[in-house]
Amino acid sequence: MRTITIANQKGGCGKTTVAINLAASIAREGRRTLLVDLDPQGHCALGMAVPDEQIDLSVFDCLVKQAEGEPLDLSRVTWQIAPNLDLAPAKANLSNLESRLANRDNADQLLSTLLEAQSGRYDYCIVDCPPHLGLLMRNALRTADDVIIPVDTGFFSLHGLTQQLATVEQISDGNGKRPALHILPNQYDVRTKFAREILAELRGRFKGLVFDTIVNFNTKLKEGTSFGQPITEFAPSSIGARDFQKLAQEIMGADSTAPRTAEILQHVEKLAADAERLLATTTTLMHNQGGPAQRVGRSSLPMPSPPGAISLAPPEEIPLRSAESPRPQETRAWGRDSTARATQPSAAVRTPPVQPASNDEIDRKIAEFYAVRQEGEVAVFRARQPGAAEIQLAGDFNDWMPHATPMRRMPNGDFEARLRLPRGRYRYRLVVDGRWSHDANNPVIESNEYGELNSVVEVTQ
Repeated sequence: MRTITIANQKGGCGKTTVAINLAASIAREGRRTLLVDLDPQGHCALGMAVPDEQIDLSVFDCLVKQAEGEPLDLSRVTWQIAPNLDLAPAKANLSNLESRLANRDNADQLLSTLLEAQSGRYDYCIVDCPPHLGLLMRNALRTADDVIIPVDTGFFSLHGLTQQLATVEQISDGNGKRPALHILPNQYDVRTKFAREILAELRGRFKGLVFDTIVNFNTKLKEGTSFGQPITEFAPSSIGARDFQKLAQEIMGADSTAPRTAEILQHVEKLAADAERLLATTTTLMHNQGGPAQRVGRSSLPMPSPPGAISLAPPEEIPLRSAESPRPQETRAWGRDSTARATQPSAAVRTPPVQPASNDEIDRKIAEFYAVRQEGEVAVFRARQPGAAEIQLAGDFNDWMPHATPMRRMPNGDFEARLRLPRGRYRYRLVVDGRWSHDANNPVIESNEYGELNSVVEVTQ
């Protein structure tokens, strides 16, 4: 069982919201998940519609019995919230734990001992901490394999983050166990300049610790909590649900890489063996029918092109446009003249063999295809980001509001946006699943005030 502790000594950073929705998202991925509430406020139960008056036994009882040498199995206090998701709730009496057990030996290892008995029942355990350093947080940090520190992109966020990192370091030194540290940008409002500055500061100062995933500010997350439902049930198609699904997949990625890779390799080997058998059968049939009995190597088989791929070598015969056919629309890519011109022969023309394209030519054609280009009065932005759920455009043309310009997903998986822009010079960036970046296929860039890069396009018509 992998234990993940959600901790931050600064209040108001959305710890409990992260704990509830992360646990629900991992459970939805098919992993057996336990959510343990170590906050005496008991907000996990409140956020999952577990009535406080119906909670007879809680985490407090398990920890006290563990300290007294009369262990109470955690399964006695858990509530099933959804398939693969259980909750071990807290009540207000949990605030008395420190005064009752502070003088006992190994009081800060009670939770670790309690969870060891659950390792065969669950794949993941998410622990929600109180917003202050004490016996409860020390218990949660000592048992953690991973520590996630949610950081709201507000004024005091960096100060609270520094405190929490120092606390984890101090406990790790005394415990001899060092959990993996992760920083989660939370409640991120892309519309505010200050939030963007804080995010840039986080990524600059804590490069290896910050998740790729960003949890954007989303009212559905708060509404779901008020209705006692995780976002996976309350609004499964919302931006908040998408963010937590991506976070869950990023966390689980390290666990699933090896088996998935082995499975893919096994599948590839099976396809290769099938191809060999098919080639052998084909060769035998052609030989029996008097055809050429030439052995064809695997490397010489024609490979099918993926949807949207660029053909770098034309076919042997290309029927050209007749005199009655309409002229193609003029297309201009910035910095290049790509206007199509064709002659009008009356018959198909056999073209000479084409030499294989070099790597530079391939890169140039890919850049030309995906770079922003102009079609008449329309500016066409096109991007390919495999695995992206959403791409938006933010720039001078929409006051840097990405939600105003979502890019449309094409049938082949690419993203495209077509905008009618007046003549002028425009700076813009791509927002891929909440993460800002410049357009890698546009060579025209400039630095911005955040130390990042803006892409630049000039509309000439």
